[in-house]
Amino acid sequence: MKKFFIQTWGCQMNEYDSSRLIDLMCSSGYVQTEEISEGDVVILITCAIREKAQEKVFNQLFSWKHKKQYKENAVVCLGGCVASQEGEKILKRAPMVGVVFGPQTIHRVPSMIDKVIATGERLVDVTFPPMEKFDFLPNPNAHGSASAFVTIMEGCSNFCTYCVVPHTRGTEISRNVPEIIAEIAHLTSQGVKEINLIGQNVNSFCGKHEDGTVCTFAELLYLVAAVDGVERIRFTTSNPQDFTDEIIQAFADLPQIANALHLPVQNGSNRILKAMNRKYTREHYIEVVRKIREVRPDIYISTDFIVGFPGDPRPNTPAAGYPDDIPLQVKKERLYELQNAINNQAQRYSREMLHTVQKVLVEGISVRDTAELRGRTDNNRTVNFVGDPSLIGTFVDIKITDVLTHTGEIVTA
Repeated sequence: MKKFFIQTWGCQMNEYDSSRLIDLMCSSGYVQTEEISEGDVVILITCAIREKAQEKVFNQLFSWKHKKQYKENAVVCLGGCVASQEGEKILKRAPMVGVVFGPQTIHRVPSMIDKVIATGERLVDVTFPPMEKFDFLPNPNAHGSASAFVTIMEGCSNFCTYCVVPHTRGTEISRNVPEIIAEIAHLTSQGVKEINLIGQNVNSFCGKHEDGTVCTFAELLYLVAAVDGVERIRFTTSNPQDFTDEIIQAFADLPQIANALHLPVQNGSNRILKAMNRKYTREHYIEVVRKIREVRPDIYISTDFIVGFPGDPRPNTPAAGYPDDIPLQVKKERLYELQNAINNQAQRYSREMLHTVQKVLVEGISVRDTAELRGRTDNNRTVNFVGDPSLIGTFVDIKITDVLTHTGEIVTA
C-alpha cells in the first residue's frame, strides 16, 4: 500500500487545500502516514506571505534531505504559495523536489506523481485554471472534526501594494452557491457543527445562484445558516471596503454567526493606506466597527497592522520598489507599543469573561493537560476544562473560572 506524508504551513486556505488534497490522495489509492520516513510521497504545502516563511521552506527541505528522514526514492512535492511564486526556480534551488504545484492545481497532483514515477521527469504546474479543481476533488471528509473550512472564493483583485496574494493565488473568482451549500451539507451529515467560510476577501464574494443570478456574501450567510446542522458560522478574511450594511444586518439576524470578527486595518494613517492601495480610510474603518458594535456590543474584533511599511513587502509587489526611510529602531518601537496595547486589551477582555457562561465547541483533549478537554468559545477564545471525552464534537456551556489560562468548568443544571 502506497503511503503519503503531508505537512502544511500558513493560512486557513492552505489548511483547506491540504485537507482536500488528503481526500484526493486517499481516493487515489494512497494511505496517509504521520511518519515522514514511511512516505512514498512527501508533500509540503507552503506559505509565502513573509520572507522568513519562504526561507523556512527550503531550510526544511534540505534538513529532511541531510538527515535522510524520507525514503531515497520518495517523490517530494512542493505546493502552496511559495510554489506559485518561485515556480521553475524551485527545481534548481531544491533538486530533491520532483513535483511543484500551485493552490489551483492540487487536483492534478496524483497524476503528476504518477508521471514522475513512470518517467523520472520533474514537473511544475502553477497555472490558474479558474475553479477547475473543485470539479475533480472528492466529497470532503470531516475526519471526525466538528469544525470545517469551506472555501467560497479564491484569489484577490485588490492588489494592495505590499501583498503577493494576487500573484500566488490569482485574481478573485467565486464558487457557485449550490456547490458551496452541497459541500456544507455533506460536512454537517458527518457531524460538523461549525463552518468556517474562507477566502482572501470573503465579503467580496459574488458567486452565482442556480438560476444564474449573483449572490452577495450577506445572502450567502443566510443560506449557510439555513443548512440543517450548522450551529456556528465563522468567516475570514474580510476587507473593510466591502463590509456592507447587509453583512452587518446578518450579524443582527443570525445567531449562528460567531461573536468574533477578523477585520484587517493594516494602518491608521490615510496617507499610508493610500500608499498601500487600501481602498478605505481610517474614518470608514471606524464607522464599520461602530455599526458592528451597534448590533453586537460585545463582539471580539481582531485585526492586522503593518508598522514598518514599506519595509516588509514581498517580491513582485509594487511596494518592493518603494524607498524604505523608516529606521529599524522606529519600527521596533512601534511594534512594542502596539504589542503592549494588544496585551492590555486582551487582559481586559479576558477579565470581562470571568464568571460568565460561554457556549463552547469541544475540540479535543487539552494540549496543556491530558486530563482536561479543550474547546473554543463563540468569541474565539480557547477554554480548558475537566470533562468526559465523549463531549468532543459537541457544544457545552462552560463557566469561566480563570482568565489567565482560560480555564472553565462545565455548568450543570
